[in-house]
Amino acid sequence: MKVHTTSTIFRRLALGLGTLTLSLSVVAMPKPMSDEQANNLVERTYQYVAMYNVNNKFAMDPDLPVNTGGWNKSAVNTELFDHRVQAIARPNNDTLYGAAMLDLRDEPVILTLPAFDSKYVSLMATGYDHYVNIPLSTLHGDFSAPITVMFYSARTGGVPAQLPVGVDQRFEMTGDFVSAVLRVMPHANEPTRLKGIQTAMQSVSVKTLAEYQGGKAKTTDVQFPPYGETDTAVYADNFAEVMQFVVNHTTFDPEMEDDVRVLAALAEVGIVLGQEQVAEGEYRIDKQQLARLAAEFARSQQQIMLSDDPEARTVHTLLMFQPKGQTQLETVQLVSVVGPIGQPVQEAAYMPVMVTDGEPMNAQYDYVLSMTQEQLPPVLAFWSVTLYDLENGFFIPNPHRKYSVGENAGYQLNAEGGIDIYISAEKPEGVPAANWLPINRGDQPLDLMMRLYNPDLAVLPGWTPQPLEKLN
Repeated sequence: MKVHTTSTIFRRLALGLGTLTLSLSVVAMPKPMSDEQANNLVERTYQYVAMYNVNNKFAMDPDLPVNTGGWNKSAVNTELFDHRVQAIARPNNDTLYGAAMLDLRDEPVILTLPAFDSKYVSLMATGYDHYVNIPLSTLHGDFSAPITVMFYSARTGGVPAQLPVGVDQRFEMTGDFVSAVLRVMPHANEPTRLKGIQTAMQSVSVKTLAEYQGGKAKTTDVQFPPYGETDTAVYADNFAEVMQFVVNHTTFDPEMEDDVRVLAALAEVGIVLGQEQVAEGEYRIDKQQLARLAAEFARSQQQIMLSDDPEARTVHTLLMFQPKGQTQLETVQLVSVVGPIGQPVQEAAYMPVMVTDGEPMNAQYDYVLSMTQEQLPPVLAFWSVTLYDLENGFFIPNPHRKYSVGENAGYQLNAEGGIDIYISAEKPEGVPAANWLPINRGDQPLDLMMRLYNPDLAVLPGWTPQPLEKLN
């Protein structure tokens, strides 16, 4: 990866786009931004705000089940997530999670991982830019033996030219503050196998390079701007401070148009790569304006997710959660709103399940998802369907603690090899409990998400889930 100085980046900003000019001079009286300008700022920064919230919550939110209690630490969750998890939208309920939060500023960080007796394991690493990397995956034969990986960024101090003794791989990130998330299929219907997987997860180790080599960590203190309860809250409260921090700890490529344009939009309001504090820009920040437009933008992305346009859904599915340079801004924006910190299509495909009448799901009604053996999801690992409330993307609270149906948690196929999954306030008579998703009767918009782990990419582009049938 190329490392660019601040002066190099801004020379490219000034020269790279024919119609784009950038003034770094101090303006005595900043002008108000039009809604069009402010909306451009929101759209180009939303992915960074969303991931700043997600990564910092994983590191510092004590109410999060996999909160690590700080940086260069790890935590594992040996039970599936339930309705109490509300730090991110649309978490899954079909894999166990481990999280290691990495601070790569002062020295590399070494992540040591065990072997797993599971047919699906992946390690995902993501910085504030929300581009997703999968350094390790069972899809590529990893996790059959223990492995050790060294993570660093373009700004990391003391990166050795050669791999340290005992380290198997090195991986360069585009950010200094990284979430490394482990997902493991627990095989919950096989108690002995599940216990072995849970034990293996407890052996994950995170150490700075100095600690790994028997010394003391070199990491210095850092002052983070507060993260927001929601992304809109950041726009309303401390957008400038958050984004100044983010750009100073992110690698931007002056050859990449999206990077050039986001830096240009930020510079107009005084947020410039490399400076310690926000300066006065050509335009002033109106927090209420940004918060209003951020909320409108989030709603528009929700509507895209619910679109019945199969071509658009296919494009987004194939481009979701890809590494930098292998996706498009529109898809990164979409997933930053509807469900940050997911995986690329090779690892998992995320597909909304629609209703036959074209209307959104609502808890006023009961539904059934019926699939014949030939209509089951095309996967190499496993699949699941998970129910959420539409507005927030959270699990539906229920006394049965039942939020998903899938191979991992158990389901019952019918005599023909197909399946009928019921979403209803009461379990229908004769329906296996494993095939039932409870709802709370009332006027609540719902969202059913299908996950295909290691989908068959030869089949996926022309495949869509069967629609739900409304029952009452």
